[in-house]
Amino acid sequence: MADNCSSVEIVEGCRLPVLRKNQEHEDEWPLAEILSLKEVSGRKLFYVHYIDFNKRLDEWVTADRLDMKKLQFPKKEAKTPTKNGLSGSRPSSPERPEREVVPKRKEVVPLVTPVPPATPVPALPSSTETSQAAVFPVVREPPPFKAREDLEPIPTVTTNGTARRLIPPQPGRKRKANCGGPDEMIKVLQYNKPQSAAVFLPPPEDSQDSSDGIPTAPRMTGSLVSDRSHDDIITRMKNIECIELGRHRLKPWYFSPYPQELTTLPILYLCEFCLKYLKSLKCLQRHLTKCNLRHPPGNEIYRKGTISFFEIDGRKNKNYSQNLCLLAKCFLDHKTLYYDTDPFLFYVMTEYDSKGFHIVGYFSKEKESTEDYNVACILTLPPYQRRGYGKLLIEFSYELSKVEGKTGTPEKPLSDLGLLSYRSYWSQTILEILMDLKPDNGERPQITINEISEITSVKKEDVISTLQYLNLINYYKGQYILTLSEEIVDGHEKAMQKRHLRIDPKCLHFTPKDWSKRGKW
Repeated sequence: MADNCSSVEIVEGCRLPVLRKNQEHEDEWPLAEILSLKEVSGRKLFYVHYIDFNKRLDEWVTADRLDMKKLQFPKKEAKTPTKNGLSGSRPSSPERPEREVVPKRKEVVPLVTPVPPATPVPALPSSTETSQAAVFPVVREPPPFKAREDLEPIPTVTTNGTARRLIPPQPGRKRKANCGGPDEMIKVLQYNKPQSAAVFLPPPEDSQDSSDGIPTAPRMTGSLVSDRSHDDIITRMKNIECIELGRHRLKPWYFSPYPQELTTLPILYLCEFCLKYLKSLKCLQRHLTKCNLRHPPGNEIYRKGTISFFEIDGRKNKNYSQNLCLLAKCFLDHKTLYYDTDPFLFYVMTEYDSKGFHIVGYFSKEKESTEDYNVACILTLPPYQRRGYGKLLIEFSYELSKVEGKTGTPEKPLSDLGLLSYRSYWSQTILEILMDLKPDNGERPQITINEISEITSVKKEDVISTLQYLNLINYYKGQYILTLSEEIVDGHEKAMQKRHLRIDPKCLHFTPKDWSKRGKW
């Protein structure tokens, strides 16, 4: 495909199809952008980013994998100035044929994409985000279901400094003005099918989706959310070829700011106990003779079988915390890296054998969070993924929230894999609660949204968004109901049979600290 590669000069920013193998090991030619070029032993190599693919798939490719017939060169600078007198075009954007531009409505993408329920569910007015289509039910007559892009703009009014959406009255049927709040009891109805049930759901008071987009800038209290303003060609490219950690060799997914002199090495060696990085195997062997650690520094607060959790204070163990952040950045793209680890606690999960406690994954959290975040970053190392450790980390974070007497939610945005893990955990946890409800003195069992939140420590907004993601909410005779079909129940039971790793609260030895009373962490 690259016979005329020598006659046509490829520059950074060009786009063209590149040959790669998909998950079925079949050839495909997705469009890719050239981010960098280099020459090794007389061969030209091109670093490509596959458009609409995750950055962890970026790679160096040879010229024979490029389709030069469909090469698109970067668009030149536009001559028409913008309001600020600067050009509005991007040099790296390829030239494309002109086409009609259809204006799109500005929209914030929610964490959970609403799935159309069997019966239409209306939107709840949000008190803080008037531009975002709400995904929660409200105390109003449900309008006919429309797709998000078909919805008409809803007028807003400002009262006492708070923006509210005005929903026009629906003609036709009348209904009661109020059908209860989040403390109203939810009734469970048993149908003829033994595996089916419906739960009456009251509309919640606070409908603000917990899945708002990326904030404009990280908070000064220690947020790890990346604002993307620091992105450049350097940070868009993987800089570490391979990492050896204990008995595993890891291929990094993303850029991590390790020292520049280490990025040219074929393998970067890490001590699996203190996470110190070294440039050669000989240096690692010499380090291991002096390193006395056989487990992460800090307090062991949980142990069951071979699984242990260690609590590490980012102020008391700065070197370890910074090394952990450097390693985690290789596999997390949506978070930034702060060398000031003082505001954070790190909870490291390990697996024990005769040689010591080997790191499996970790999550971090702020010592003081004004937004009820119980997780800042969460990661299961690639060798341990798809084995249930991710859900175990999530479950442990909520167990800590239960001990603290709080409800919690992870800091947004979540990575694609993190979102899948949280959706799965929330779904299984909430379904477990609903299916375990028992009749009381012959009466139908009752529960409220707030009670579900208190039992699980899952924030109320995450409970409701999960119910909508599962497509359980329906509107029936003036009330919102949740319908658990046989398919949902069977799928849940099969998933729980595969979930062997669970947190045992009896094995947790944790005393929460009041960080607000401490002058310095």
